[in-house]
Amino acid sequence: MNKLLASALLLLGSACGQSQALHTLRIKTPADLQHYFEYTGKDIPLVSGHRGGPMKDYPENCIETMQHTLTFTPATFEIDPHLTKDSMIVLMHDATLDRTTTGKGKVIDYTLAELKQLYLKDLEGHVTPYRIPTLGEAIIWAKGKTVLILDYKDVPLAMTARTIQQHHAAAWVMLTVHNATQARFYYDFDKEAMFEAFVKTPGALAEYEAASIPWSHIMAYIGPDDKPVNKTMQDLLHARKVMCMISSAPTYDKLEKPEDRANAYRAIIQHGNDMIEADRAAEAAEAIRSLAPAKSDKQSFFTRVK
Repeated sequence: MNKLLASALLLLGSACGQSQALHTLRIKTPADLQHYFEYTGKDIPLVSGHRGGPMKDYPENCIETMQHTLTFTPATFEIDPHLTKDSMIVLMHDATLDRTTTGKGKVIDYTLAELKQLYLKDLEGHVTPYRIPTLGEAIIWAKGKTVLILDYKDVPLAMTARTIQQHHAAAWVMLTVHNATQARFYYDFDKEAMFEAFVKTPGALAEYEAASIPWSHIMAYIGPDDKPVNKTMQDLLHARKVMCMISSAPTYDKLEKPEDRANAYRAIIQHGNDMIEADRAAEAAEAIRSLAPAKSDKQSFFTRVK
């Protein structure tokens, strides 16, 4: 790590409030990551911050936002890598800058140095003091704190795989895969790769099995709706020791009343799911906190550090 990046991360640690205790995931090896996501029936419900879990004054796809969330709850974070003009990888959900930054136009039309001059906006459009992070900066920050889940945007699969390999980050970086073909590519590249896999139907499940992707390497996204038909997929996946996740970002996060959102988050877990991907990560975590089992072997993965 060069001196400039090291200095930047040191300043970031100070700005993020390192004096506050963080709820972290103690995952040190790829085997730990596989074990954590192995369904046992006595697992501790967990949230994943969609787009890094933005909230008021804290933008999406921002390291400071993720760190702030960890002061409330342990969490994983789904983030969105995009390519710059000079083939660097930054965190940005949209292909354009207008909604979430002080810039305009396409991400791909700017160099990293140019993007670093911009500021991020929060969900209400307020300009914050935070800058666009690179994927590398996020990976370095996340080690020992959380698990990052990389969605697929415009970064070539091979480039994403090489970036994780260069950082020796297979223990704390997962890959979103929309189908078995993508999973097979990553698995051929690195047999330790762990996936958040779209497995919404029995047909999709069969495709992962036909591609010989080990279920020990998969946490399954089964859709955005909590509905009775999900039980079919829950039973199939739980029988293979795979955790199931619902994303509330496009559905229940949008409910107007906090009590309605809390009831929806609790229902997701009570109806047999194991994780919630939420824009409102801290709020969802608070709602489901009481649903954790009294005893769980997974407790050893959770800790608080300053």
